Amino acid sequence: MNTDELEWALMKAERRVLEIQTKLHRWANAEPHRRFDDLFNLVTDPAFLLIAWDRVRGNKGARTAGVDGQTAYYVESVRGVEEFLGEVRSDLKNRSFRPLPVRERMIPKPGTAKRRRLGIPTVRDRVVQASLKLVLEPIYEAEFHPCSYGFRPERRTHDAVAEMRLLASNSYEWVLEADIAACFDEISHPDLMDRLRHRIGDKRVLAVVKAFLKAGILSETGNIRDTDTGTPQGGILSPLLANVALSALDEHFAAKWTDRVERARRRRHGLANYRLIRYADDFAIMVSGTRAHAEALLDEVAEVLSRLG
Repeated sequence: MNTDELEWALMKAERRVLEIQTKLHRWANAEPHRRFDDLFNLVTDPAFLLIAWDRVRGNKGARTAGVDGQTAYYVESVRGVEEFLGEVRSDLKNRSFRPLPVRERMIPKPGTAKRRRLGIPTVRDRVVQASLKLVLEPIYEAEFHPCSYGFRPERRTHDAVAEMRLLASNSYEWVLEADIAACFDEISHPDLMDRLRHRIGDKRVLAVVKAFLKAGILSETGNIRDTDTGTPQGGILSPLLANVALSALDEHFAAKWTDRVERARRRRHGLANYRLIRYADDFAIMVSGTRAHAEALLDEVAEVLSRLG
C-alpha cells in the first residue's frame, strides 16, 4: 500500500470509526443499564485496527520497542503495515492472540528522587489495546462522572483546577488532597473485571482485556514477573481501565452531591457538603464545612479504595 492509498484508507476508516463510536455513545447514554454483547467484531474490524495503528505510529513511543525488539518504524519499513494488521486481525479472530509481557522501565518522577514503573508493550499489543480503547471509550464516557478529568477526551488539568478555584470561592475551603499509592500496580483484577462486566457482555472482549492484565512484566534485570494485580502504567488501555476502576470513588461522592436546596439545608444543620475532583489517581475532595469534616473523610475514602485492592 503506497502513501496515497494509505491516506485514503485512513480517511475512510476515520469516518467509519467515528460513526460507530457516535452510535455506541448514544446507545450507552440512552440505556444506562445496557450491556453490549457484540463488540469483538468492532475490535477486529479493519477500520478500527487501521486507526489504532495510526495512533500507535503517531505516538512519541513509536521508536520504542517492546520485548520483541520491534518498533513501529520496523513494522512500517520491513514487515509492511497491511500484512502486519492482517496478521493481528487473523490472530484475534482465530483466538490465537496472546499478549507478550511488557518491558519494564524505571523512570524518574519529576521533582522527586523517586522512580516510577513504566511498562512498554510490543507494537502488536499496543495496536490491539488502541483498538479496544476505540470501542470501549465511547461506552464508558457515557457513564463517567463529571468530577473525573484525567485521560478523558476534551478534558484537561486546567479544567480540574478551574473547578477547584470556583468551589474554593464558594465556601468549599477545606480540602482533602491525596494520590493513591501505586494505583496502577495495585488495582484488583477481579473488581475491575466485575465493573467491566456491568457494561460489556461480549466474553471475547473481556478475555482479551484480562489477557493484557495477566501478560506479565519483563524486569530490567531480565526476570519475568506475573501480574496478579494492576494494569501496567504505559499501556494505551491502562488509563481507561484505571478510570473504570476508580469510578467507584466518583460514584460514592456523586451520591453526596445533592441539589442546592438540600445542600443549604445540610449547612444550616451543621453538616458538610462534599465535591470530589479526580485526575486519574490524584484527587481532591472539596469540603464546605469544618476541618473535622475533612479529616473524617480519610477513613471513608480508605474504605471505598480498599474494595479496589
